[in-house]
Amino acid sequence: MYQAINEILIRHNADQGAAEAHGIAVGMLCIEGKVDAANWLHELWADEQDLPDDDKAFMLELFERTRELLDPDASEFSFDLLLPDDDEPLSEQVDAFRCWCQGFLFGVGYIQTDAEWPGDTAEVMRDMIELTKIETEVEGEEDEDAFIEIHEYVRMAVLSVRDQFAGDKSGQMH
Repeated sequence: MYQAINEILIRHNADQGAAEAHGIAVGMLCIEGKVDAANWLHELWADEQDLPDDDKAFMLELFERTRELLDPDASEFSFDLLLPDDDEPLSEQVDAFRCWCQGFLFGVGYIQTDAEWPGDTAEVMRDMIELTKIETEVEGEEDEDAFIEIHEYVRMAVLSVRDQFAGDKSGQMH
């Protein structure tokens, strides 16, 4: 899936790769689960109308699948970051992870423009900012173990942000 998304983005001159594009989608969806996928496509391409229908459908499928995986009723184990496969070089995985975090921050900022951060989300945002500076020249088992831990932290932090904003919205509705 990662490679297919990346190829579409490259073929159509997007400024982002697959990891960053997915991070943007996840950030947007964590803050507003009902956000329109067209907003995401517009961030990736100023004129997404030029996208061939099959590529557009594939991108929309990724967005909607991500929405489903982020649904609070979905298993927390089904959501994951869209990153290169484990058999790719670790430095490539870490670089994509860094881009994913940048995308996530952008997606959150796209929807959440005021300074009100419910619960622990301000701390998570600070952590994400630090992760955009992660060293990508990595190798060896120790770095791989550290990457696995950081990846899992971010995965769970994303779900926490989603829950904080979902709870925040439901609290406002009463």
